[in-house]
Amino acid sequence: MYQFFVEPSQIQGNRIVITGSDVNHIKNVLRMKAGDEIAVSNGMDGKEYRCGIEAFAEDEIVCGLRFIKEDGVELPSKIYLFQGLPKADKMELIIQKAVELGAFEVIPVAAKRCVVRLDEKKAAGKISRWQGIAEAAAKQSKRAVIPKVHPVLSMKEAVAYAQNMDVKLIPYELAEGMQHTKQMIEAVKPEQSIAVFIGPEGGFEESEIQMAREAGIEPVTLGRRILRTETAGFTVISWLMYQLEQ
Repeated sequence: MYQFFVEPSQIQGNRIVITGSDVNHIKNVLRMKAGDEIAVSNGMDGKEYRCGIEAFAEDEIVCGLRFIKEDGVELPSKIYLFQGLPKADKMELIIQKAVELGAFEVIPVAAKRCVVRLDEKKAAGKISRWQGIAEAAAKQSKRAVIPKVHPVLSMKEAVAYAQNMDVKLIPYELAEGMQHTKQMIEAVKPEQSIAVFIGPEGGFEESEIQMAREAGIEPVTLGRRILRTETAGFTVISWLMYQLEQ
């Protein structure tokens, strides 16, 4: 079943109105007809609104609500992925897969060892594209929310943003003790907010790890092998997803 996102104002009792680019997609790409069922989310309340298409207009589609599915697909905790800017187009893959796995927000971080440096003009275009990738991934994986992709933050700004989160982890190649990592993951409870910091290709500098430690961000190991930046985040989010969905 196809899923679409609308603004809360577009859900009007038992009437749901779809506008924007989704109109053309439904009419001319998917070639759906009156009576076909679709799923709609407003990106905020975690509910899935099942509705049937009732009428087509030039710039909108009117649907009738059939029922609301409230058990949803969202994780019971919000995971914030703080991702050191990687080279090339790796960020697109990272955002796509992080959204599929259940991340609530993705925060690009300009760590000291990042090769990529975005100026203000390039950054705006990149963020817009990354947000579009997050929305497409949310639709594909039938998320009830569209995870937000933030503007790029410095490490200092990222640490400050994570300050009041309940659980804060930073995989670090010099950290030891897999049992400690397991204990940290197993201690995560539903409703907690979780910050996961992932370094760029060169990893975090010692000064950045020290800054993180001072802010209560716990260095953890991901095992005996060194993982690529695009693999490390998926690994941590997958572990958290397993823990939270039991």
